[in-house]
Amino acid sequence: MYNARKIERKRVDCLRILLVAPDPNAPRRKKAWYVPFPQASLPLLAALTPSRHEVRIVDERIEDVDFDGSYDLVGITVMSATAIRAYQIADEFRKRGVKVVLGGIHPTALPEEAKEHADSVVIGEAEGLWERLLEDCERGALQPFYRREDFPSLVGLPHSRLDLLQGRYLLKYVFQTTRGCPHACGFCSVSTFMGRKYRHRPVEEVVEEVRQYSSRMIGFLDDNIVGNPAYSRELFQALIPLKRKWVSQGTLRMAEDEGLLRLAAQSGCVALFVGFESVNEENLREMHKSFHRVDQYRRLIDRFHQHGIMVIGSFVFGFDEDDPGVFRRTLQFIEDTKIDFAQFSILTPLPGTEVFHRLRSQGRIFSFDWSKYDFAHVVYQPAKMTPQELQEGYNFVFREFYSLPRIARRLLRNWRYLHYFLPASLYYHWVASHPKSLPQEGRHPLTGMVY
Repeated sequence: MYNARKIERKRVDCLRILLVAPDPNAPRRKKAWYVPFPQASLPLLAALTPSRHEVRIVDERIEDVDFDGSYDLVGITVMSATAIRAYQIADEFRKRGVKVVLGGIHPTALPEEAKEHADSVVIGEAEGLWERLLEDCERGALQPFYRREDFPSLVGLPHSRLDLLQGRYLLKYVFQTTRGCPHACGFCSVSTFMGRKYRHRPVEEVVEEVRQYSSRMIGFLDDNIVGNPAYSRELFQALIPLKRKWVSQGTLRMAEDEGLLRLAAQSGCVALFVGFESVNEENLREMHKSFHRVDQYRRLIDRFHQHGIMVIGSFVFGFDEDDPGVFRRTLQFIEDTKIDFAQFSILTPLPGTEVFHRLRSQGRIFSFDWSKYDFAHVVYQPAKMTPQELQEGYNFVFREFYSLPRIARRLLRNWRYLHYFLPASLYYHWVASHPKSLPQEGRHPLTGMVY
């Protein structure tokens, strides 16, 4: 027995590491033909891993997890919607004696819950913590929690290991230029997890990473690529010689700066994801997003279109000022302003956000089944409609916007980007054809915790 323990504590110089992005709907027999884009943190974790270790990435939306594979360490990135599946995967590997570490936004918000299913939990952003965790794992001395109190610099980050991604992505080559957001919108976890100040990667490092790949279409997974206009101008200017087409996320404020908008178009911007969230300004004020003016939406959308930039609008239903008529009003607004793509969400009280604390204190959350915290299910009591009305209204607007006749009309406007527009539209048409239903009230299905 003494010798066995001694062997277990022996240093392991080469770790076999599996990194997993869970699918909340797994296990299922059929995998998706395509998914929008990869989970960004895992290729970066692989890049932070010393080269002497072996690393494999599995996106469970596309391929199955091999529980019988030979691994020394399994790392799982966890959002609230994937938490239950992540815990199932973690429990299965731990039964086989494999060490498991959980990280991401959900474990950062609820580390004690995550620790029930893991040997270690990474709290906060991984840079600096992941490297230390691997050294401890090599020595057989994993700590229960790895926590950082500050936010890491983005200077000198290694290039993400996109070469390790297997599968079919509509947009595989994705990069990040900034982290953080100063706005602290009540329903969003970004400012809690990544801070309320923008941090930037040096432009020359971003450009060097983009040059590695020959793909003509790329994406920047920033929460607001135009949050710092001076940085954005420098980035866009540097992208022009690369002759790439790109999509990202920003705000309507970009359209108020004609020079910045023109430069974005010249650098290859073909689409920008914009969080409109609501066509009701009372809702925007409640969520600390009063920098948006609904009466300015149409004019600013037109400016994007004049520069050949598609607008991907994000709309959230279920704010306290929303009533059953909000779905048709929103759909009419989208039609009138000729928004090209749309993402529809149900207000979701993610752990750690202001909305979660407020709705929980008011006793309005009726389900803590994290798998339903996917922005497509109602888990709380709305103020001016029933949960069923909110769920059915969400299903209605999703189905109507991504109906084949409406897709065809938008396709005529966006024929230049047919190779991207059509597959993405058909993917969301398929999503819309599978309506969601209300979750059951009750406890967390794995831990039994009541929050």
